[in-house]
Amino acid sequence: MRIGILQTGQAPDILRAEAGDYPDMFTRLLSEQGLEFKTYLVEEMEFPSSIDACDGWLITGSRHGAYEDHAFIPPLEDFIRAAYAAQRPIVGICFGHQIIAQALGGKVEKFAQGWAVGPQTYDFEGDTVTLNAWHQDQVTALPPEARVVGTNAFCANAALVYGDTVFTVQAHPEFKDGFVKGLMETRGRGVVPDDLLDAANERLGIPNLDAKIADRIGAFFRAHAPTAAV
Repeated sequence: MRIGILQTGQAPDILRAEAGDYPDMFTRLLSEQGLEFKTYLVEEMEFPSSIDACDGWLITGSRHGAYEDHAFIPPLEDFIRAAYAAQRPIVGICFGHQIIAQALGGKVEKFAQGWAVGPQTYDFEGDTVTLNAWHQDQVTALPPEARVVGTNAFCANAALVYGDTVFTVQAHPEFKDGFVKGLMETRGRGVVPDDLLDAANERLGIPNLDAKIADRIGAFFRAHAPTAAV
């Protein structure tokens, strides 16, 4: 099953040598899921020829806001709506989670209570899951067809499903602790309050259940595999 990665941002240059870019992180995260990947750098207007170019779609995180004026955002929203209408499976992570919600009628905004950085614990329908996060923006109003499947006190709409063809997560299961620490040093200071960064740094090393989310993403995509797929 081929998954198209719609890359909406890029990791800091200084961190790529060790961690790779966002598609590399997802390839590692989902390496045991029996999937193959093709990347489209939609941030630079490289879009698939159609929603049928791959069997499913994964939208990455980004330093951009879904509500900002960037050339790639309107065509990406059109692509999301077309894929959703055609019941193509879509997974969204962080910015991907937000842009899908916005495209399908929800609201995304800069959260008044600030940032979530580093390990965060979520309730996934009774299952406690710790994942790394890096965001200030949140989905603050749900699209009509969205249902909350992950939440915590800081981020009410932390994971969403839309019918059985869309699954989105605000946190970053693809971010390892070392990459989060690198983000703190390259993008955090002067943007995220120092006390929040310091507290997040102290939490690094808490057991992270990214593999559980990887399994859920893999099962989600395989449930929509073409009938001819082995």
